[in-house]
Amino acid sequence: MRHIGTVVGTGVLLLVISACGSAQNASTGAGGGPTLPTAAPTAPSEPSEAPPGIAPGELPPDGKPVTKIDASNLAPDQPRTAWTQGDGKTLGVIGQEGGCGKASASVLEETAQSVKVELVETTPLTKQMCTMDIRFPPLTVQLAEPLGERTLVLTSRQEQK
Repeated sequence: MRHIGTVVGTGVLLLVISACGSAQNASTGAGGGPTLPTAAPTAPSEPSEAPPGIAPGELPPDGKPVTKIDASNLAPDQPRTAWTQGDGKTLGVIGQEGGCGKASASVLEETAQSVKVELVETTPLTKQMCTMDIRFPPLTVQLAEPLGERTLVLTSRQEQK
């Protein structure tokens, strides 16, 4: 008889807990949040046409896409998107940086046939906590002459400062 209070209390507690768990209305899911409507399956859309050398979804943010790009010195997963703005003397490229790194670009050389641009990711010399993300910032450099029909040669490196 001494344990009857404990048994009754446990039974009431179980009843309350089970009632709370089943008191979800039709607008909430198992997690308590709203249930999202399900869409009917649709056929995959046709991929959009991107200019040569630019992957779909990597269209330049502004300007005219550059199609003559030599990116043979870049890592396979590094972006290869480039564009010109205005009179063609402003060249835009997509850089790659992560964590505490900061991306930059500079013109190494301009000839009648090509323009060499180096993409640099600078990371701090001192060890510090950094996020584990990869970002693709748009970068611009100024050319002496419009890019025109010249080939854009991209190189990259990492440095610590």
